[in-house]
Amino acid sequence: MSQMPKHHAKALPLQSAVSITPNHAYFLSASIQSAHMPRQIIHTDDAPAAIGTYSQAIKIGTTVYCSGQIPLDPKTMTMVNATIEDEIHQVFKNLRAVAVASGGSLADVAKLGVFLTDLAHFAKVNEIMGEYFSAPYPARAAIGVASLPRGSRVEADAVLVLE
Repeated sequence: MSQMPKHHAKALPLQSAVSITPNHAYFLSASIQSAHMPRQIIHTDDAPAAIGTYSQAIKIGTTVYCSGQIPLDPKTMTMVNATIEDEIHQVFKNLRAVAVASGGSLADVAKLGVFLTDLAHFAKVNEIMGEYFSAPYPARAAIGVASLPRGSRVEADAVLVLE
């Protein structure tokens, strides 16, 4: 066996070189598995049709990545925006429709992203969210943004993990 040049580090056994917690191992394993799984496009007429170059959701294995939903009525493709409450309800109804089309429900949401043009509406989102979700609640981010498509004041996207 030839001698290693001085500038090369000695290879360590994997367990010595990398510290992986059980949580990280699960996500690493899921990422590797999903790289080899086919993508399934999710579509339902019970949620607004995509208004751009995207799908309502993509399912890879047991994970569903839902595109952002704004308060569009799926039948008329017009905004439901008389009040912020109307907008929030319609967004969650649309998200629920996509979740059901994927074979799940809002109970399967692991991560929810809520985008608001005015964070003063955050308390109202919390209140109404309680009508659509129950404990254990999904992880969530509420993000203030300058604007949203079609003048919407709220948008939500989600990641579901189906059992």
